[in-house]
Amino acid sequence: MTPSLLIVEDEALLGQELQRHFRREGWEVRLAATLAEARTQLWGGEFEPAVVLSDMNLPDGNALDLLEDAREAGLPGEWVFVTGYGSVPDSVRALKLGALDFLEKPVDVGRLSLVLNAAVRTAHAERRLTDQAAGEEKRYAPQAYAGDSAAAHEARDMLARLAQVPFSALLIGGETGTGKGLAARILHYAGARRRGPLVEVNCAALPRELIEGELFGHEAGAFTGAKGRRRGLIEQASGGTLFLDEIGELPLDLQVKLLKVIEDKSLRRLGGERVIAVDVQFVAASNRDLETEVRENRFRADLFHRLSVFRLVLPPLRARRDDIRQLVPLFIREYNAKAGRRVARVPDAVWAKLAAYDWPGNVRELRNVVERCVLLAEDEIFPERWLQLSAAAPAPAASGDGVWLPLDGSLSLEDMERRLVEAALTRADGNVTGAARLLKSTRETLRYRVEKFGLGKG
Repeated sequence: MTPSLLIVEDEALLGQELQRHFRREGWEVRLAATLAEARTQLWGGEFEPAVVLSDMNLPDGNALDLLEDAREAGLPGEWVFVTGYGSVPDSVRALKLGALDFLEKPVDVGRLSLVLNAAVRTAHAERRLTDQAAGEEKRYAPQAYAGDSAAAHEARDMLARLAQVPFSALLIGGETGTGKGLAARILHYAGARRRGPLVEVNCAALPRELIEGELFGHEAGAFTGAKGRRRGLIEQASGGTLFLDEIGELPLDLQVKLLKVIEDKSLRRLGGERVIAVDVQFVAASNRDLETEVRENRFRADLFHRLSVFRLVLPPLRARRDDIRQLVPLFIREYNAKAGRRVARVPDAVWAKLAAYDWPGNVRELRNVVERCVLLAEDEIFPERWLQLSAAAPAPAASGDGVWLPLDGSLSLEDMERRLVEAALTRADGNVTGAARLLKSTRETLRYRVEKFGLGKG
């Protein structure tokens, strides 16, 4: 990509010399002698410079006013200023407006080349981020929640409404695989914070001893192994959205700290004394019934009520079976593109099996099934033989001394653990000690899991 440069300089000889120099170095260069000429170039639509090199004081005004207008208009590009009689207020204002550098005349051309080369690298990196954000906005519009059923229409309408609300915290509920991650991305990229960062964290995937440092950050020496300062995920999400998936797994003591951050909009890193202001939109999700968790003292009531001021519950796929006809072609196109396949026709027998199945893993399970079938397809026909739905029961299947668990992606590791505990309790007639004996576990360990999964008391 040829770097582009706009030089704004009223000294004709200097401007022409700089133009010749940077053209020799491979730049596309345009020259303006006044702010009016520069404004025409910047707003004309024919030339979009990656870098603007400008004198500070020009015959028709101060170039900082032009920079301020360009920033307000959202024009991309890095700015570097040179001046023969700069002042401290001007340099401070330039940096506040986002200027990359502020140099005094006479400036060494070699040094100027280094500065402009660094500026164009920064400009290209920012353009890539801007283009990526624009692509994500298009990809995660509310329409990304596909489906023509009444349940899908209701969820999509709620997503569109919530994306326009400046909420500080929101809770997404629904079974595993219903699209809570997709909903969180829609809320971010369709909302006012789409230009800010989206930071995603699965609370169930972080070890207990690490999660506090990951969320809140730490100072050097805060604990053994903390050799340097680290910005936590909450701090990294400032100006944007933090998506806390499986928030029901967050330890109770950290729930207190999280609530304080939401309420106070500030935090302290581990081992730190300074209070750090943060501006974060929190989106939390859980496949558990958090109201039950609150009643059984496994989730803090104050945090639950703070999160659930705005609440969205996503329907299971069995409640929107008509949407399967729309979702399957979407997934087929996705995996055709990824794997170079050409699946184009779904036989009636396949549609019948897809419609009859109960989909315990919801849309995630459907996506996994389509991926498997597309990857194993030999021609343009969607292969029925790789559906593998007949053996997959929607509820735990246990007989004799065994428990059947599907390994098709429809169950998470936690879901499998829950089914094992349920089967053992059923076999032991609800007796925790007997169930622990069957699982070669201790009574205390099993009681913890019984309470964790809300399976009653033994």
